[in-house]
Amino acid sequence: MNNHNLNVLINEKRSLLNHFAAKFTTDPDEKEDLIQETWIRALKSIDDFVQHPKLMSWLYVIMKHTYINKYRKAKRVNEIQDSYVELESTNTIELNKGVDKFIADDIERAMSSLSAENYEIFRLFLDGHKYHEIASYFNMPEGTIKTRIHMTRKKLQRQLKVYRMN
Repeated sequence: MNNHNLNVLINEKRSLLNHFAAKFTTDPDEKEDLIQETWIRALKSIDDFVQHPKLMSWLYVIMKHTYINKYRKAKRVNEIQDSYVELESTNTIELNKGVDKFIADDIERAMSSLSAENYEIFRLFLDGHKYHEIASYFNMPEGTIKTRIHMTRKKLQRQLKVYRMN
């Protein structure tokens, strides 16, 4: 599909996408962002759907998933911020810095008990890498990575159970 045809398609479907976006939000800036994000995601496979009779249904599903993902991310960020604010307001006692050193040493000892490969897999997971990224890095199936992370987490929980909060 050439750029001219793509521009025509986008202009033709703009008002309908605007109508779809209004179902999710009333904020004009958020609607515009939602429409743009929908087009960005749709452009990856647009050639398969240009002449398809369900083009608008497909775009609506993309928009809905985009909105839901954005909502979930915002919710997680708000929960994390709320928990930090709560911790800040309740943390009026200065802890002994030696306790932190003991805890850090115990965590380091528990982590060093892992095999080198499992240590590296778990470290990448803690750094925020996705399962599929770790799997491709280690050239392993994603299910294997998930299992190893789960088993590593359980092992560390057993070793550090003294610090478990009830």
